[in-house]
Amino acid sequence: MLPDHGTPPRPVPLNAMQARDHVRSLIEASGIVPDGAAAEDTLTDALLVTSELVTNAIRHGGGIVDFSASVAPDGLRLAITDANSDSPVTLPRPPGTIGAGGFGWPLIRRLTRSVTIRPTPQGGKRIEVVMPLDGADRSPDFPDLR
Repeated sequence: MLPDHGTPPRPVPLNAMQARDHVRSLIEASGIVPDGAAAEDTLTDALLVTSELVTNAIRHGGGIVDFSASVAPDGLRLAITDANSDSPVTLPRPPGTIGAGGFGWPLIRRLTRSVTIRPTPQGGKRIEVVMPLDGADRSPDFPDLR
């Protein structure tokens, strides 16, 4: 391991609102998303994915250890590390029932292009997602229901 030469740690959002504010600023500053109704949908989807990842890390992951967001040619890249090694799951529901909670992970999977989950040396996990910012190329696991 390399010695730490005083590099300040990356700030970690304390809640979903802080993470959303960061992602909103990042997307708006990038200029990658054009104006109009499609842009509003794209931004809304990005903020929803951000909220769900952060909320899941806080509720089920033992807290946020690391968080990063960037805009790249392939879309919004989000990475969140939490303290729990358990991977997210989608709970089966009997047809016609609506339970409380359990919708976040399927939404994340549907709205992103790719999801990668890796264990961390400290015993947690890092979830990395790429989300298209052009409104196309959603996850092939979930059909577009619009």
